[in-house]
Amino acid sequence: MKIKKSHLTLLLVAALLVGVAGSYIFLQVAPSNNTESSLDFAANDDSQTAKNKEKGETPENLNKVAQAYSLIQQNYIEDIDDTQLIEGAIEGMLATLEDPHSSYLDVETNSQFNDQIESSFEGIGAEVSMVNNIVTIVAPIKDSPAEKAGLRPNDQVLSVDGKSLEGLNLNEAVAKIRGEKGSEVVLEILRAGAKPFDVTIVRDEIPVETVYSEQQEVDGKLTGIIEITNFSEKTAEEFKTQLDALEEEGIEGLVIDVRGNPGGLLNVTEEILSMFVPEDIPYIQIEDADGNRTPFYSNLSEKKGYPVSVLIDEGSASASEIIAVALKELGYDVVGHTSYGKGTVQQAVPMGDGSSIKLTTNKWLSPNGEWINEKGVEPTIEVSQPDYYYANPIVIEEPLSFDQSDEAIENAQIMLDGLGYQTGRTDGYFSKETEEAVRKFQADYKLKTTGVIDKETAGVIEAKVVESIRNGENDIQLDKALDQLYK
Repeated sequence: MKIKKSHLTLLLVAALLVGVAGSYIFLQVAPSNNTESSLDFAANDDSQTAKNKEKGETPENLNKVAQAYSLIQQNYIEDIDDTQLIEGAIEGMLATLEDPHSSYLDVETNSQFNDQIESSFEGIGAEVSMVNNIVTIVAPIKDSPAEKAGLRPNDQVLSVDGKSLEGLNLNEAVAKIRGEKGSEVVLEILRAGAKPFDVTIVRDEIPVETVYSEQQEVDGKLTGIIEITNFSEKTAEEFKTQLDALEEEGIEGLVIDVRGNPGGLLNVTEEILSMFVPEDIPYIQIEDADGNRTPFYSNLSEKKGYPVSVLIDEGSASASEIIAVALKELGYDVVGHTSYGKGTVQQAVPMGDGSSIKLTTNKWLSPNGEWINEKGVEPTIEVSQPDYYYANPIVIEEPLSFDQSDEAIENAQIMLDGLGYQTGRTDGYFSKETEEAVRKFQADYKLKTTGVIDKETAGVIEAKVVESIRNGENDIQLDKALDQLYK
């Protein structure tokens, strides 16, 4: 399906991906019309206009806004730009909706957004949303600076380069985080169960490759594993190419991994689902404000002749959840943790001057009509990763050593155990066995073998943990999915 930038119906995964000169939105375009009903919510759509009229024409008391505008212009002590006032009024109206997915895109932001729909971009590579008025990480992108720095879903961003984000809207916060390749940004992060800590990230070009595949032998059966990191313009094409190659090799089962995938283009999701969901059931339903539902179907005659499993976690959002819930209701296993929970549809309406308003207009529902918004998709098999996958950073104010007790020591013990250095305990007490584990780690990585955890040692421990996670070592969730695939 060709994307028409001027008439985009958006199904947002969370909010904004922090990009180079603007906030990049992982959007999803409404499905192609495989039923008699159309989902084209163009800005000048007659049915939409009619609906707006039903709700009332411009209210008579709108002149109160004009009166406020004139009052400010004529009496405010400093000069103020007309555009600033008008755009502030628009942002204020949207803010009263208390909907993190409805927002105003000014001319610059909207232009950059359109430019980035079909191209790569620069930034830290993390999908963010506004949760309880706090900028929150939905998911870092695979191989992005954010992932390499250890950012995780649900991390809260408190400040940027020492300046608090309190009181800023999402667009304003993103404007502070974004930046050009090679530039550095310091984020103050609050993670559940940990004290606030700083993360220094060097912005880079965000990888555009979105599909990765491999083969494994499971119970003597050739098994395909396809990871989708986000749903961008060419993802369905890449997915089909790699799936076809796996099927030509004779795979007898498939695992689709959408963990940490914040979402993407819905037409791409549609194309992927059309390879798995047969024509007798919808792969998605769209519900309007009046409760009217439109189901969408594929042209597939029958489901795959081999078992399929889907991997999800709390960083799987929107398009990832559409894939997961559709295949779950088709009878396939979903393995991991409950997903993010993003089930609304946004429409981007051009304002005529290059700006646009992104407004929540619809819900998307599962094939069976379930709305997963703020609930997420629950796995059929719940599995956690090893403890060190979830360990908090080691915050070092003073070096940590024998006979001390501290939360940072507990985090270090969890990480060292996960890396194969047995500390004997993970309760935060720095024992002799912990000291010996630290010495062994320091010796292996050519650090001073003091048995004391200073900032350098803590940094290497964290780096090795991130490297282990990124390399898929001890991936219990994947192992469980493979183990259950042929049961």
